[in-house]
Amino acid sequence: MTEFLDVDGGRIAYDVAGEGPLVVLANGMGDLRSAYRFLAPRLVEAGFRVASADLRGHGESSTGWASHTRTDTAGDLLALIRHLGGPAVVVGHSFAGGAATIAAAQEPDLVSAVVEIGPFTRAQKLDLGGLLRVGRYRKGLTLLMRAGMFGSVEAWARYLDHAYPGTKPADFADQVGAIRASLSDKDRMAALQKMGQSKPTDAGAQLPNLPCPALVVMGTLDPDWADPKAEADGVVAAMPAGRGTVAMIEGAGHYPHAQFPEEVAAVIVPFLKEHTAA
Repeated sequence: MTEFLDVDGGRIAYDVAGEGPLVVLANGMGDLRSAYRFLAPRLVEAGFRVASADLRGHGESSTGWASHTRTDTAGDLLALIRHLGGPAVVVGHSFAGGAATIAAAQEPDLVSAVVEIGPFTRAQKLDLGGLLRVGRYRKGLTLLMRAGMFGSVEAWARYLDHAYPGTKPADFADQVGAIRASLSDKDRMAALQKMGQSKPTDAGAQLPNLPCPALVVMGTLDPDWADPKAEADGVVAAMPAGRGTVAMIEGAGHYPHAQFPEEVAAVIVPFLKEHTAA
């Protein structure tokens, strides 16, 4: 059942299931909270209270926000944690991975740990060598640019197909259809475009200040980087020594939590149990 939380500038849609320590799941740019439709039940079964939230301007959350930065999203997540009674572990995918870092740095009493899945948490340098070496990186970058520059729903749908190399969820077509329908709303596409234009410098600046344990989960075939392992290692290297760890999901693209939820749960659940009272 969808619930709503009014925050400064709009309202955030979310749902909650389970009992136990709180885990807040935040989807990536252009996605829906149903991206966690396979992972959330596994976390509930493992003994957690799981809140899945739509980012501002996405899904059932309101549109018309003044800005769409990772810092803005961090504020929304912290408001939700306060509302539900924290602390919480924040799980953020892609754009929201950076928001999880900011939330933890801003209010360490509310965030006990973070999980960043395929995170865009630090400023990116165009990998010219990767453009030449890795075809999937070149294609993914081109599709992302088309979607962002021209507001193309078709380019975004093609990017999603590309971002799930190999095995796809059985309901992949239905999920892409729901995303297409959402992004056909010009205000929701505008939110995607604004997020795409928002540089992760705010998140990168907070990586050295991260006060809690962090797990970075990355697919070995994530097309958003020429070398996904190197990017994951770079995010962890920017954190205080010993604070972060990396888990690579073999064969996964940019959405490992939807593509290989059992494997992702196998690395996330022990981390959650270690850093909560579960």
